[in-house]
Amino acid sequence: MSDAEQHLARIAAALEALVPRPADHADWHAAPAYVWDGSARPVPEIKAPPLALLKGIDAQKERVTGNVMRFAGGHAAHDMLLWGARGTGKSVLLRASVASAQADSPGAIALVQVAPEALSSLTTLFGALRAADRRFLVFIDDLGFEDGDSTGPRALRSWLEGGVEARPDNVRLAVTSNRRAIVPRHLSEQDDPINPRDAVDDQLALADRFGLSVGFHACTQDDYLAIVAGYAQEYGLAFAQADALEWSKRRGARSGRVAWQFVTELAGAAGKSL
Repeated sequence: MSDAEQHLARIAAALEALVPRPADHADWHAAPAYVWDGSARPVPEIKAPPLALLKGIDAQKERVTGNVMRFAGGHAAHDMLLWGARGTGKSVLLRASVASAQADSPGAIALVQVAPEALSSLTTLFGALRAADRRFLVFIDDLGFEDGDSTGPRALRSWLEGGVEARPDNVRLAVTSNRRAIVPRHLSEQDDPINPRDAVDDQLALADRFGLSVGFHACTQDDYLAIVAGYAQEYGLAFAQADALEWSKRRGARSGRVAWQFVTELAGAAGKSL
């Protein structure tokens, strides 16, 4: 083989290595969770705290876990939109709910998290999951669309309901977002000289496709301290309320995420692992 042929062969091999593994080669019964980035990567364990440790979001927990349990049991269930302030437990509640459903019904349901760059390949994912005898919660974390992006929201509406490439019956979508409407909203929408209501309705139509929409809000001081206390008790850590409050002030927020970061600091200072 000449030098030129060898060089071309190396290029061909490198290009082949970049091509994602076909979706239908994945074993969709082998793992409790997967990451989808154009091909499926199994995840051996769902990292999430027990549901009992998720404090301050009792109403949200009841609605989300109930919906996930029904879906895992083969019953009617909703697509879910979890929206609200950062760090308030949206993503961790989804993971913990699926882990709890798996403990009750092993193998019945799996979590599939979609990488941000893989949204355009959701129809390929749906095609692969449709053939599997299992239920799947397809999880899109921190979803948002840029101003002027009409393609993404319309595709998501079609996947949720009504399109020829809609998600299969054994799949439900769970989306987290900082915005209730997911897409950006502007005051100028109210000043549209042609039809101000159409612009607003078109954006809200996406959020309306989710049968279950659950809001998460910033913690009160009492809720924040209860979250810290729950984690501290679970891991055998002592803390002073004043220190926990000082930590939240330095972080500029009170949330489940900030509480966990404070507990991580406590554990590290005490020479413990979590």
